[in-house]
Amino acid sequence: MSEPVLPLAFESFLYMQPAHLGLQRSAGQQLAFYLEDQARGQTVAQLHIVIDADTYGLAYSPYQAPFGGIQLASGVPNAALKAFMLAVHATLKDSGVRRLRIRAYPFAYDPAGSALMTQGLSQLGYQVTLAELNNHLPLEQDFEARLHPSERRRLAKCRRHGFRFEQEPLFFLPKAYEFLRRCREEKGQHLSLSEERLTELFRAFPNNHFLFSVRDPMGEWAALTVAIQVNERVLYNFYPASPLAYNAFSPVVSLNEGLHAFGRASGLSLLDLGTSTLPTGLNQSLLQFKRHLGGVLSLKLTLEWSAA
Repeated sequence: MSEPVLPLAFESFLYMQPAHLGLQRSAGQQLAFYLEDQARGQTVAQLHIVIDADTYGLAYSPYQAPFGGIQLASGVPNAALKAFMLAVHATLKDSGVRRLRIRAYPFAYDPAGSALMTQGLSQLGYQVTLAELNNHLPLEQDFEARLHPSERRRLAKCRRHGFRFEQEPLFFLPKAYEFLRRCREEKGQHLSLSEERLTELFRAFPNNHFLFSVRDPMGEWAALTVAIQVNERVLYNFYPASPLAYNAFSPVVSLNEGLHAFGRASGLSLLDLGTSTLPTGLNQSLLQFKRHLGGVLSLKLTLEWSAA
């Protein structure tokens, strides 16, 4: 995967860094596109694409990550973005690509960049094929003050019964993976990553991947999550899970309280709670829970281009 000649005008999202892209293994061709501003002496946009080796004529951004899309510096003119994407389209057509599917980052990550990207792509004929509701917590605001009264009561119950938030060491990862797998199976769901893949990510990016838990008074895990620091602003609550046996306590509220405190102490500004989308559609109960946590909604769009 090639890197830009001029330095980036922004901190690259984790999923767009060359080391992470190198782990998104694909038999297809990987392409990197950069928009350089010679006057600024910086690279002001990047887009990473994988051409599917199995589905002829289809390309993705990302291939194997929570999101891809165009990461932009502030102040990029709409005309420059459109010219950049027209050059991308021309290269894709030369490679036999007729469709490009972009799953963009949540608007909350970069509201101005998301608006510019969506406007520019729409003007080039992209269609929104999926609009997901993403929730986040602003870390500059007090966690408990944003809670719905019902979740505040559950948080107080966990405190009374001696539940505690902890950061777990990496050697617990195999045990943690099994815990996460069982919790998902209880709800008829599955994990998107294998244990080997998750372990690989922890080892490759030890400063970006964290294992957090809530333990009950006996020291057993009542809730667990994998959290990912996506950039200098965002902590992503990637794999939250809790056994059904702890539903009366709702320890995931305590888990998010701990993540909120960790993110705030680390100088971050946003705790991403993710979307509430299942393969079958919108998970209304999950969406309501995130709203009860004080979650703020933003859009996460998937857009698709088809060659004329």
